[in-house]
Amino acid sequence: MADESEVLPEVAALRERLLQAELRTEAVRAGMVDLDGVKLIDKAALKVDASGGLVDGVGVMTALKAEKPYLFGVVQRTSSSSGAVAPRAATPVAKTAMEMSLEEWRAARAAILRRV
Repeated sequence: MADESEVLPEVAALRERLLQAELRTEAVRAGMVDLDGVKLIDKAALKVDASGGLVDGVGVMTALKAEKPYLFGVVQRTSSSSGAVAPRAATPVAKTAMEMSLEEWRAARAAILRRV
């Protein structure tokens, strides 16, 4: 079994990772545009429960949003419950004759000739 001096840094590192994960989760829920903004939160002001979880993450994000509103984007509400906006469809680009296989070229040529 590992001695206590080796275990404590590992436990502290795991608790820090848990706290970072909870902060990121709350940041996404609050609408943070770039999750690097989590680094701006003062870790000394955070309250942690006995299991190492974040206490009042919503309050932390509300305070950060009031202090640094540029970190949070304007979320457009849609009819879906997620609030996510669908990406725009890409404009279809026609293949050139050089990009087509012989069969595709023949089919495209026949379609053009039918229209004439």
